[in-house]
Amino acid sequence: MSATVPGYHGRYLRVDISRESAEPIAIAPETLRRFLGGVGLGTWILLQETDGQPDALAPESPLVFVFSPLVGSPLTTSAKFSVVAKSPLTNRINDSLSSSHFALAGKQTGYDAIVIVGRCESPSCLVVEPEGVRYIDARPAWGQTISESEVILRQELGSQHRLALIGPAGENGVRFASLSHDRRHAGRGGHGAVMGAKNLKAIAVRGDRKVDVAHPERLTAYARDLSKKSLGPGTEKYRELGTVSNLTTFNRLGVLPTRNFQESSFAEADKLAPEALAPNNGTIRESCAACTIRCEHVYPVGNNSPGETGSHVRMEYESLFALGPLCGISDPQTVLKAAASCDEWGLDTISAGATIAFAMECAERGLIDQPELRFGEDAALLQTLEAIAKREGIGELLSQGTRIASREIGRGTEDFAPHVKGLEIPGYEPRALQTMALGFAVGTRGADHNRSGAYQVDFSEAVDRSNVGVEAVPLAIETEDEAAVMDSLILCKFLRGVFDDRFAAMAEMLELVTGWDVTTEELHVTAARIVNARKLYNIQQGWTPEEDTLPRRFFDQRVDSAAGGAAPIGEQQLQALVREYNRLRGWSDEGWIRQDVSEAMALPRSAKDGGDC
Repeated sequence: MSATVPGYHGRYLRVDISRESAEPIAIAPETLRRFLGGVGLGTWILLQETDGQPDALAPESPLVFVFSPLVGSPLTTSAKFSVVAKSPLTNRINDSLSSSHFALAGKQTGYDAIVIVGRCESPSCLVVEPEGVRYIDARPAWGQTISESEVILRQELGSQHRLALIGPAGENGVRFASLSHDRRHAGRGGHGAVMGAKNLKAIAVRGDRKVDVAHPERLTAYARDLSKKSLGPGTEKYRELGTVSNLTTFNRLGVLPTRNFQESSFAEADKLAPEALAPNNGTIRESCAACTIRCEHVYPVGNNSPGETGSHVRMEYESLFALGPLCGISDPQTVLKAAASCDEWGLDTISAGATIAFAMECAERGLIDQPELRFGEDAALLQTLEAIAKREGIGELLSQGTRIASREIGRGTEDFAPHVKGLEIPGYEPRALQTMALGFAVGTRGADHNRSGAYQVDFSEAVDRSNVGVEAVPLAIETEDEAAVMDSLILCKFLRGVFDDRFAAMAEMLELVTGWDVTTEELHVTAARIVNARKLYNIQQGWTPEEDTLPRRFFDQRVDSAAGGAAPIGEQQLQALVREYNRLRGWSDEGWIRQDVSEAMALPRSAKDGGDC
């Protein structure tokens, strides 16, 4: 089947694993232009494929792997894919991104997306190839860690296929289980549990179907220039230090969440600085597929040195913060071991660390009977991670995430359970970064630093980050729109510092690949359409305005730090920011998508109270 538009195959594959059937579904050219790929096209597909309000772990709940028009092009950082589904952690939309050769091989199967519904009778690996779909028995790998499972499956598959697979956490239905591939992870929101509920241990892809691009010579020249720029000052921090360097910077600024958001600085932060994580220059630098930046910093766990066999772990700021200061842990080897454990069990590091930190505070307050769970207890962190993955002991409760756990514990714990819409809060202190507080509150995925870059506003001179007013709202929306386009093309956000005009650059790249006469104005409209589509899905799944808020701790308690701390964000203040956000988005005061907005965006209509969608 020939592509309808350069850069695309013009179809997605719908696989019903209960019936072992597969059907190609055409995607109209106008749909591709309106939703691009990645999270945009994935949201459109999820809206088409979802009937009613299925449980996230039900067989009929779709799991969508989505590629993009830039995948397979020579553009640096473009080998990325998106996974979109209803989250078992939030019961709202969940879209995770990741970089790897899985994206390249997946697109070469001849589809722009792969949609999976149903449930296998026994643990299986779904294999998608240009010749068709087949299954292999994954029972020998069931119960094994990520690395062990890959070895077992490769004995059957060989080396030509690229794998995305789950660990024991996904098999056991941990609501924040991740999905792993090439030592990378689509981590947040529980896609691993969705796969596990479908009895899918893995999906393997192999392909040979390539797509044309509209302007190959111009694209090659542009890609060459972009690669040179990607090695300039705009990415120097990521190349030389990695994101782990954010920890000491955030600590100095007093915005580093510590001990379950009770403090905003960590006295022992220097013990987790990059040089402390890998003494004697033990860091290995790696890169994602089709990426020139090489921002990944891989650290030895235990006594391993570069070049030696043994355990190493890729470390980013969010994992370091969640498994370190948030739990009061300062020993670098404990944090590295915890991150490596999450990778092997298949756990999202942010939700895992935040859930354990929440449990530590509950235990210290005497609200749960877990005397070993205390801030700073290294062994307790490692043991609890395993208990969560296996859903044993206290791990059974904590495997549900902080929202459900706090509801079961009760006794006021919901006030300090660190989540928004069920998704645990990442490493940005909302009281001291109040534009980011708005981004967390209104985020369709929940508390999210990837779909909203509002922290960029807080770290600029445009606002007083500890006392933000409505003037910050359009700036927050701008970062959200920018992320929507980048996550749909898909491009790595570490390229942001490379572009003088990000929307203009993205419009040019899209034009070179597809031939569309895309303007920056069109991309801004596209961004709003994608945000609206994600919001519409949430509304259809039961969203209410009360969800767009923060835990009470952030309204009631001051947070202290060596930098002086921050006062609580006012609840009325946050509500005013949310109302302004809704107004600028063209929604109702309460956040419902108005009918005229839905029609203007060409989105499916869903009646609510006779008028709103």
